[in-house]
Amino acid sequence: MRTIVIEDLIKEFSNNVYMYIPLTIILQSCLGSIAAMLILMQGASTATFIQLTLCVSLCMFYNAALLAQLRAKFSFWILVASLVINSVLVVINIF
Repeated sequence: MRTIVIEDLIKEFSNNVYMYIPLTIILQSCLGSIAAMLILMQGASTATFIQLTLCVSLCMFYNAALLAQLRAKFSFWILVASLVINSVLVVINIF
Protein backbone atom coordinates (compact mmCIF):
# COMPACT_ATOMS: atom_id res chain seq x y z
CA MET A 1 0.00 0.00 0.00
CA ARG A 2 1.29 3.42 -0.92
CA THR A 3 1.76 5.89 1.87
CA ILE A 4 0.09 9.25 1.61
CA VAL A 5 2.53 12.13 1.43
CA ILE A 6 1.50 15.70 2.11
CA GLU A 7 3.12 16.90 -1.11
CA ASP A 8 0.99 14.44 -3.09
CA LEU A 9 -2.16 15.74 -1.41
CA ILE A 10 -1.20 19.35 -2.12
CA LYS A 11 -0.41 18.48 -5.74
CA GLU A 12 -3.76 16.69 -6.15
CA PHE A 13 -5.60 19.62 -4.58
CA SER A 14 -3.73 22.11 -6.80
CA ASN A 15 -4.35 20.15 -10.00
CA ASN A 16 -8.06 19.68 -9.36
CA VAL A 17 -8.80 22.78 -7.31
CA TYR A 18 -12.08 23.56 -9.09
CA MET A 19 -13.34 20.06 -8.36
CA TYR A 20 -12.35 20.26 -4.70
CA ILE A 21 -13.77 23.72 -4.02
CA PRO A 22 -17.45 22.69 -3.70
CA LEU A 23 -16.59 19.42 -1.98
CA THR A 24 -14.41 21.04 0.65
CA ILE A 25 -16.80 23.93 1.24
CA ILE A 26 -19.56 21.45 2.01
CA LEU A 27 -17.29 19.27 4.15
CA GLN A 28 -15.78 21.99 6.30
CA SER A 29 -19.07 23.91 6.59
CA CYS A 30 -20.92 20.82 7.81
CA LEU A 31 -18.17 19.97 10.29
CA GLY A 32 -18.03 23.60 11.43
CA SER A 33 -21.79 23.76 11.94
CA ILE A 34 -21.72 20.52 13.96
CA ALA A 35 -18.94 21.96 16.11
CA ALA A 36 -20.84 25.23 16.55
CA MET A 37 -24.02 23.40 17.55
CA LEU A 38 -22.18 21.30 20.14
CA ILE A 39 -20.39 24.38 21.49
CA LEU A 40 -23.66 26.30 21.84
CA MET A 41 -25.25 23.36 23.66
CA GLN A 42 -22.71 23.83 26.47
CA GLY A 43 -24.24 27.13 27.58
CA ALA A 44 -22.85 30.65 27.72
CA SER A 45 -19.37 31.15 29.14
CA THR A 46 -16.06 32.65 28.15
CA ALA A 47 -14.73 29.26 27.05
CA THR A 48 -17.67 28.62 24.75
CA PHE A 49 -17.33 32.12 23.30
CA ILE A 50 -13.66 31.51 22.49
CA GLN A 51 -14.41 28.09 20.99
CA LEU A 52 -17.26 29.45 18.89
CA THR A 53 -15.16 32.38 17.68
CA LEU A 54 -12.37 30.00 16.65
CA CYS A 55 -14.78 27.65 14.88
CA VAL A 56 -16.59 30.35 12.92
CA SER A 57 -13.40 32.27 12.10
CA LEU A 58 -11.70 29.23 10.59
CA CYS A 59 -14.71 28.36 8.46
CA MET A 60 -15.08 31.93 7.25
CA PHE A 61 -11.34 32.24 6.60
CA TYR A 62 -11.36 29.17 4.36
CA ASN A 63 -14.40 30.39 2.43
CA ALA A 64 -12.79 33.83 2.07
CA ALA A 65 -9.55 32.27 0.83
CA LEU A 66 -11.45 30.46 -1.89
CA LEU A 67 -13.41 33.56 -2.88
CA ALA A 68 -10.21 35.61 -3.00
CA GLN A 69 -8.64 32.88 -5.16
CA LEU A 70 -5.55 32.58 -3.00
CA ARG A 71 -2.87 30.06 -3.94
CA ALA A 72 -4.06 26.45 -3.78
CA LYS A 73 -1.32 25.46 -1.33
CA PHE A 74 -2.35 28.20 1.11
CA SER A 75 -6.03 27.27 0.77
CA PHE A 76 -5.14 23.62 1.36
CA TRP A 77 -3.42 24.41 4.66
CA ILE A 78 -6.32 26.58 5.80
CA LEU A 79 -8.65 23.67 5.01
CA VAL A 80 -6.48 21.27 7.00
CA ALA A 81 -6.38 23.65 9.96
CA SER A 82 -10.15 24.14 9.81
CA LEU A 83 -10.87 20.41 9.65
CA VAL A 84 -8.44 19.51 12.44
CA ILE A 85 -9.48 22.24 14.86
CA ASN A 86 -13.21 21.76 14.24
CA SER A 87 -12.79 18.00 14.73
CA VAL A 88 -11.02 18.62 18.01
CA LEU A 89 -13.80 20.99 19.09
CA VAL A 90 -16.42 18.35 18.21
CA VAL A 91 -14.61 15.72 20.28
CA ILE A 92 -14.11 18.09 23.22
CA ASN A 93 -17.76 19.12 23.32
CA ILE A 94 -19.20 15.64 22.86
CA PHE A 95 -17.63 14.46 26.12
